[in-house]
Amino acid sequence: MGVIEDVYEDLETDVDFEEFEAAVHDKVEQMGGLADEETAAMLIAHELEDEEVSGVADIEPGMDEVKFLAKVVGVGDLRTFERDGDEDEDEVDEGRVINVEVADETGQVRISFWDRMAQSVDDGELDVGDVLRIKGRPQEGYSGVEVSVDQAEVDEDAEVDVQVQDTYRVDDLSLGVSDVNLQGRVLATDSVRTFDRDDGSEGRVSNLTLGDETGRVRVTLWDEKADRAAELDQGTSVEVVDGYVRERDGDLELHVGSRGAVEEIDEDVSYDPETDDIADLELGKMADLAGGVIETDPKRTFDRDDGSEGQVRNVRIKDGTGDIRVALWGEKADLDVDLADYVVVTDAEIQEGWQDDLEASAGWRATVTVTDPPEDAAGTDAGADATAGQSDGGSGSPGLDAFGDGADAAAATDERTADADGETVQFTGTVVQAGNPVVLDDGTETRSVDTDADLRLGEEVTVRGPIHEGRIDADEVY
Repeated sequence: MGVIEDVYEDLETDVDFEEFEAAVHDKVEQMGGLADEETAAMLIAHELEDEEVSGVADIEPGMDEVKFLAKVVGVGDLRTFERDGDEDEDEVDEGRVINVEVADETGQVRISFWDRMAQSVDDGELDVGDVLRIKGRPQEGYSGVEVSVDQAEVDEDAEVDVQVQDTYRVDDLSLGVSDVNLQGRVLATDSVRTFDRDDGSEGRVSNLTLGDETGRVRVTLWDEKADRAAELDQGTSVEVVDGYVRERDGDLELHVGSRGAVEEIDEDVSYDPETDDIADLELGKMADLAGGVIETDPKRTFDRDDGSEGQVRNVRIKDGTGDIRVALWGEKADLDVDLADYVVVTDAEIQEGWQDDLEASAGWRATVTVTDPPEDAAGTDAGADATAGQSDGGSGSPGLDAFGDGADAAAATDERTADADGETVQFTGTVVQAGNPVVLDDGTETRSVDTDADLRLGEEVTVRGPIHEGRIDADEVY
């Protein structure tokens, strides 16, 4: 056995011996006699060892070039861009790129094909499930390490033990996965927003939130797909087709671009989140909570520091352990949430409210879903007995034995039902909303009051006057 064979035998590589031997002879010739066959063989072996990685997990930015074997798990969309060309030339140099997700037993990585190779991939010469031998240059990308491909070929004989999924559930999603088909139930939708791209064009984006039996995920819809959010009703079962996973503020999101779609389906997708007991909520924590609506306040608007107008609406929900005020911000203030509804609020921030009570803030990240109560919810058949003593501008009643301790709730219901139109009542509470109407809260009940008195937030007052359309028309304020 010669020296070239000796070096090759000690080398762990997928390169054929004939290819290795030819490279050694080329190296001897290139060095003009400065290296014999053994030295050249050692140099080639060193180059191969530097290039070969044992798995995707070993690829790092800064490596000159790597070779590895991986399976295609997702193919992205072809994108075009303009390169900086010669100013004297009239023709625009258009570049093309397509991103492909590949994986092996150690991990997953994105690889990028450029120009002619990108066009070949887009033309269907590469399929999910193909095993590739890849040679390329690692670099730091948008969502981690990426490999810019120099060479890639399908190896029909090689095997990579990676499961390629036809359909996903929410807890199957991971960063970088594409070609995702996922069925879910629409929990919430947002309106379409527009923005300016760097090239001067206008982009459009909207969001919806989907849930299944394993969890929930925020879905971002781009450009022509953005209108889909406004077309879907809460509670509708849909399937996301050809989505891709990205990260925002530490959370995974499912995105839908030009190749993707959101289609209604006949299947009834279940969503039954695990929620926190209201009695166990902690200040400063994020929480998921559910319960019956026992109070609703009118929506109010306010001016932000930047001059824009905001809006908020407060409701109070109750479960078997307690109750809490929930602030619905922005578009959530327009949700159709009524007295005796059962709602699920996810990703709410627990903050300090009035009179040292806790308050749940449902901002942009939160979802608010009106749904049927679970079978184990106490008294779920009693919602029809809720008081109807609330008008569009009035405050609700805590008197719902459907969602808590029956005796206290029923007593409160009877008390509020007795407040007929024209009846004079007296109420003492803290001002939690100034303006018109004023909203007072005594810790167990909230009442709306029509008055010309100049009242300040946090001020404790007593009002007296007749009931008119669910509000107290205050003749006296003291």
